[in-house]
Amino acid sequence: MNVRAAAILLLLAGPVAAQGFAGLGSDAEGFAVPMPGVPFSFPADHGPHPQFRIEWWYLTAVLSGADGLDYGVQWTLFRSALAPEVVAGETAGDAAAEVAARWDSPQIWMGHAAVTTPTAHHVAERLARGGIGQAGVVAYPFEAWIDEWQMAGLQSMRLRAAGTAFRYDLALEAEGPWVPQGQGGYSVKSAAGQASRYYSQPFYRVSGVLTLPEGDVAVTGQGWLDREWSSQPLAADQTGWDWFSLHLDSGEKLMGFRLRDSGAGFTSATWIGADGVPEPMPPGALQMTPVDTVTVAGRQVPVRWRLELPGKGLDVLTEPLNEQAWMAVGFPYWEGPIRFSGSHGGRGYLEMTGYR
Repeated sequence: MNVRAAAILLLLAGPVAAQGFAGLGSDAEGFAVPMPGVPFSFPADHGPHPQFRIEWWYLTAVLSGADGLDYGVQWTLFRSALAPEVVAGETAGDAAAEVAARWDSPQIWMGHAAVTTPTAHHVAERLARGGIGQAGVVAYPFEAWIDEWQMAGLQSMRLRAAGTAFRYDLALEAEGPWVPQGQGGYSVKSAAGQASRYYSQPFYRVSGVLTLPEGDVAVTGQGWLDREWSSQPLAADQTGWDWFSLHLDSGEKLMGFRLRDSGAGFTSATWIGADGVPEPMPPGALQMTPVDTVTVAGRQVPVRWRLELPGKGLDVLTEPLNEQAWMAVGFPYWEGPIRFSGSHGGRGYLEMTGYR
């Protein structure tokens, strides 16, 4: 569901940072808010939405190496606005004013990249500020970047990133349609009605090369791209979330999340047919039960789960590739590839935030 990115960005956004994940429930005054019944507009919606406070371009891939091992890859670019963007006055012909205006942009950019192996989790983070060109997104032809990290193209994509202990260069080919999440892309996050605009491309076929301390390894697998934007996606009492994207061996897909609060929490899910037709599930239809908790970075984190969706006959247990897939970044969280078995088999990704 990808509201995870918002908390990380708000860490940089002044006083709201002190509220932690609860800051995502703060007032969105001055920003646009998502509305139901609004169709997506492509290619424009692949690009940025500065009238909203937060958004992200987020890709995960579950990969098999030529060495016989499993791997996972993450690439994310986050945009957050410190304040509603105001159109600047005329500065044409004044180079100094134009440069100052670019630096004064309220937009913050942040990139996260990671490679997960059975024995290691390599992480890197990049930060950028303003409209100076260090980071950005262009809707058409599509490109998203921060420094030398790049996501270019959509139907046929090139994905590149590097950290101190890893590098990857991947080619992705979309083999299915874009999929709206929630009701036509209006994804509700709480009983109080907070929501985001959210769509996915869960049908990427992936190939390329990972460069690791052990050397290069050729990989193939499946990728999942999420796009989401909002201004107030959580209720004030929600403290974190658990989010799954599943590639079923049958060709079907499942996106599901639980937002945690002082009670039972709020769950949502979308079942995606092998043909790409989405079926949004009612709140509470997906049952998510942690079955094993381990110590990760000094925290107790539930890394194994039972997922049940009775309406689709789904009852599976998940297993992480690496229990210690901890994103040690400015606002840390757990994220890594998983396998699952039971009524259905397959692979996917799990993200968990707000565990202390």
